[in-house]
Formats: sequence, C-alpha cells, structure tokens
Amino acid sequence: MSRFILYQRDDCHLCDLALEELARARLPEPESVFIDDDPALEARYGTRVPVLRDLRRGCELDWPFSAETVRGWLE
Repeated sequence: MSRFILYQRDDCHLCDLALEELARARLPEPESVFIDDDPALEARYGTRVPVLRDLRRGCELDWPFSAETVRGWLE
C-alpha cells in the first residue's frame, strides 16, 4: 500500500499534469482513487481534484502544485 493517494477523475487533464509533477518530484507512485462513482468522495473532492493525500501525516495538497511545491510539502 502506498503512503500517498491521488484523488482524481476519469479523463482529467489536470490529473495527468499532477501525475507528471509527482514523477518530477520523485514521489513514490501514489495510489489512484477515482472519485466519479463514489458520492461521498465526489462531495468531498468534486471541485478540488486532483488532490494528493499523505496517509502518514493525514494532510492534503490541492492542485495546482509543482514538483518543487510537493518536495517542500513533504519536508
């Protein structure tokens, strides 16, 4: 199980950009959770996706973010 979750939608170009930034930050591959078919996740993340969640620290990083932002967020 990954330490990180990326909440996203199907066919989301911002989510694709987020994955590119996470790779540039050398973040371990996050678990992808698609919110489209889950009413609770849709209510929580609908307008915020993509959202990166650190399960260990219990905090979230909303889009937009860069590789540099991610590295700083992890410190």
